[in-house]
Amino acid sequence: MNKRKLILYISCSLDGFIAGPNDDLSFLNPMQLEGEDYGYQSFVDTVDTVIVGRRTYDWVVNQGYDFPHTNKECYILTSQTRAKEGSLTFYQGDLKELVQRLKSSNSQKHIFCDGGAQVVHQLLSAQLIDEIILSVVPVLLGAGTKLFKEDRPQQLLELLSSKSFESGLLQLHYKVAAV
Repeated sequence: MNKRKLILYISCSLDGFIAGPNDDLSFLNPMQLEGEDYGYQSFVDTVDTVIVGRRTYDWVVNQGYDFPHTNKECYILTSQTRAKEGSLTFYQGDLKELVQRLKSSNSQKHIFCDGGAQVVHQLLSAQLIDEIILSVVPVLLGAGTKLFKEDRPQQLLELLSSKSFESGLLQLHYKVAAV
């Protein structure tokens, strides 16, 4: 049986921002090519659980979109008490406990961290991420929300694959080396 993994799948600018100032994601627009999803659907098919921060969740919903992962078990990390909505659990507990519980389940599918930066920082700080699939968008934003924050342990990564796309996007797939 394969070990269940927590995988960060995320895009950022070449200078490491997941959003520009004021949560602006327009830098991703040139990457929207008809018929090209950069392996996203194939990846999502390998997961049955999603962890996402409340700010990211709220941003999606406030843009007028339906939250895309309602067909999966979802944990929205929040400090606010909120009732469960279908497959969405608004989670206030210990993140490390949650991830350890999810990893120890009998599921054959993986866990997807869908952001945001604060959740990524907490998961990296606790050394809970097993793989990182990072899509680097060919733009220098200069300001915004940094993907990787300071003050976390150093972690070695092993490159599993890299793929370049016609749009200029470069996708890097890393395994976090065992400590």
